[in-house]
Amino acid sequence: MSRLPFYLIVGLLLLVGIAASVHRHVQFEIPWLPGEQRQVWEIEAVINFNAQDGPVQVDLALPSHQAGYRVLTENTASSGYGLAYKADELGRQAEWTIRNAAGSQQLYYSVQMLVSPDARSPVQTPPELSTVPPWESPYDTAASQLIDRAWARSANNATFARELILDINGERQGENARLLLAQEQPSPLIVRLLNQAGVHAREVSGLLMEDGRRRQTLSSWIQVFDESAETWTLFNPTTGEQGKPDNLLLWETGGRAVLEVQGGTNSRVTFSMLTHYQPASAAVRNHYSDDTLLNFSIHSLPLEEQALFQTILLIPIGALVVVFLRVLVGVKTSGTFMPVLIALAFIQTTLLTGLIGFLLIVAMGLIIRNYLSYLNLLLVARVSVVIITVIAIISIFTVIAYRMGLSSGLTVTFFPMIILAWTIERMSILWEEEGPKQVLIQGGGSLLTAVLAFLAMNNPWVRHITFNFLGVQFILMALILLLGNYTGYRLLELRRFKPITDEEKSS
Repeated sequence: MSRLPFYLIVGLLLLVGIAASVHRHVQFEIPWLPGEQRQVWEIEAVINFNAQDGPVQVDLALPSHQAGYRVLTENTASSGYGLAYKADELGRQAEWTIRNAAGSQQLYYSVQMLVSPDARSPVQTPPELSTVPPWESPYDTAASQLIDRAWARSANNATFARELILDINGERQGENARLLLAQEQPSPLIVRLLNQAGVHAREVSGLLMEDGRRRQTLSSWIQVFDESAETWTLFNPTTGEQGKPDNLLLWETGGRAVLEVQGGTNSRVTFSMLTHYQPASAAVRNHYSDDTLLNFSIHSLPLEEQALFQTILLIPIGALVVVFLRVLVGVKTSGTFMPVLIALAFIQTTLLTGLIGFLLIVAMGLIIRNYLSYLNLLLVARVSVVIITVIAIISIFTVIAYRMGLSSGLTVTFFPMIILAWTIERMSILWEEEGPKQVLIQGGGSLLTAVLAFLAMNNPWVRHITFNFLGVQFILMALILLLGNYTGYRLLELRRFKPITDEEKSS
């Protein structure tokens, strides 16, 4: 029979597993190694205003994912206020409401922003050009002359915006610019002139990130839509510099007010910020919960279930170790995957405590099982008695360890009792049929396999990879299928050919 379908399945599993893992690493910035650190900014916005003894509604623009930054977590503190988050094509907002408020009011909003070089802003289409109110004379002439002069020295929307900014705020500032600046602030004036020339532009607000700064305010920036590149380009409205500084966080990008208060006066918002580093797995945990078809993960589950799956996902690693040792090396074990379950118990008990507990329980169980063999009981009854015996032995050891102050001895309860009972039963039958030598060979092989599986499963890198990259399960399945296709000699079987090699050497 052709083995082509088999190898196609193995190749498909490897391809899917590798592609899924690489996609999660690249797209969602999940690190390959545990312990990687990521920079996180904590920003707190404080809103102050005076309520007018009536209903109040406060709208605050909120930051979104953008180039260089991702939103991690956000919280608010607003005693007595209702809170709702709103989102539309212009961006996100937080809306606080209260039926009656009077006097000085203070609202808090805090957000954690992850520094992410691979982060990108969502795709945005240029809005419709806003209706530009007509200028009165002589301002209309000044505006037209500024537009015509900058337009003649530009090649596209971006260079046109740069030239216009330099004519208004730069060294080339002339009488026309000073005349218009007497009527309007620089940033709104530049946006108005750009819109008048048919260029999509808007004023946005950004926060310059500096560690430990307090009571900072937002600065104005100008975004211009470059139709040739179909992207928004950011400009400094004072210097005309093009591009987004690395330490600039765009807070509001819809061209509307950052803070709006209805029912209050003297409103203002200030910002405080600090930065710190934290493990990458914790820094991007909120993205894990945003599961899609390509970002399927365990992190959307409650923490209790996550802890359970963190252990369950290690079982294929132990299975791979068992298959390798049995198929390629030729190690004999008592039961096929009993060593994997024992290795799981070692993870809970630590290796030394687990080894001592395992040997004591099996030794005591074999002694009692030897006595049961003289009673000629039926198999079901005998195994049931062995299970009860194992439970009793574990209970006794646990109580003794507690009385002696050995807290590590309490963890022997993590041993799989049913598996231990069947292990004792099989070893006892093997002792009766083939003697104690085979019991030592299979028991020692099981213990060696369990220890090696424990070392593989308890490795921090392995635990990190199996939990965060579910595609690894497909890779493990492909490797086990390949090992299962092996039909050659096992390494331990090569000892049979040692006499032949000795004879060839002597001859």
